[in-house]
Amino acid sequence: MRLTGNWSYPTAIKFGAGRIAELPGACAQAGIARPLLVTDKGLADLPITAQVLDILDAAGLGRAVFAQVDPNPNETNLAAGVQAYRDGGHDGVIAFGGGSGLDLGKMVAFMAGQTRPVWDFEDVGDWWTRADADTIAPIIAVPTTAGTGSEVGRASVITNSRTHVKKIIFHPKVLPSVVICDPELTVGMPKFITAGTGLDAFAHCVEAFSSPFYHPMSHGIALEGMRLVVEYLPRAYADGTDIEARAQMMSAAAMGATAFQKGLGAIHALSHPIGAVFNTHHGTTNAVCMPAVLQLNAAKIADRFDRAASYIGVEGGFDGFCKFVQDFNDSFAIPRKLSEMGASADRIDELVPMALSDPSCGGNPVKLTEGNVRSLYEAVI
Repeated sequence: MRLTGNWSYPTAIKFGAGRIAELPGACAQAGIARPLLVTDKGLADLPITAQVLDILDAAGLGRAVFAQVDPNPNETNLAAGVQAYRDGGHDGVIAFGGGSGLDLGKMVAFMAGQTRPVWDFEDVGDWWTRADADTIAPIIAVPTTAGTGSEVGRASVITNSRTHVKKIIFHPKVLPSVVICDPELTVGMPKFITAGTGLDAFAHCVEAFSSPFYHPMSHGIALEGMRLVVEYLPRAYADGTDIEARAQMMSAAAMGATAFQKGLGAIHALSHPIGAVFNTHHGTTNAVCMPAVLQLNAAKIADRFDRAASYIGVEGGFDGFCKFVQDFNDSFAIPRKLSEMGASADRIDELVPMALSDPSCGGNPVKLTEGNVRSLYEAVI
């Protein structure tokens, strides 16, 4: 099956194998003549990055790249990226990579013209209105993983390197002008990254579907996103060259990030502090946390998962879904405890208030308290 399309929701998306060749046209569409490619350290020297730079160079767009991006990007990375953007006289950003490269690239474009600290634009109330919207540079996003869905998001997660707290920085104009989703770029992902990023997309869909807020469009997108992950992640994991599976997972990732406009919850509230303190892989951390959070929320979400389970190909209603989640994790060699990823229980006193202050808390079906968050951390660590 040939999976290709041009979509205008939630932004302009060029979807399909081989469409990275259309990057120069995307730059023209976004009004970018001097792009800065922002990516992470791990991607900087890989063939797919060289391919993209060659495409840009051949079109007369240069081959400027900034790659000093950590797995959990922070304000130091951001300051260096903004400096590179200004020094190079750039007029737009191509955010390239997984969640870290996409998030930081979006923030470089956002902060290049701002005069206030990035923390002044945290996703709190109407803080985003503090920004000078006219100075936000155009952004093109090119995901190379199928997980975070940051390519269709209006925010980035930036870690404060001093406090080790992850902050969500939001502005409507951080949504990229053009997205190129080319599943061929994901073919080289290692199995553990395929699994971790795919389960990140799954967590986005599960939490959005669980959220008590009213957003029927996102609710429906979350349901279909779950189905795509259940059907296609095992195929992408088993055969990294399965382009149909890679494409369907890329769709699921974008759907998850679109769906979580409805809200996230305790999975992400737990995961953000763990990632900030122990530098764990975000999607894998989400996967470890999911079974315990499902049990916490059971009384509030069981009925909707009873109805949804058969649609996504899982027998046994909510209880069957919970069993499926653990078996699904196990099939991808996901640890059952975060201690296997370097987390330690001696930091729980520090983690609990960090989780309770995370913006994701508000979307959890069961109100999060010091008591139940501590119990969750004890269960998952």
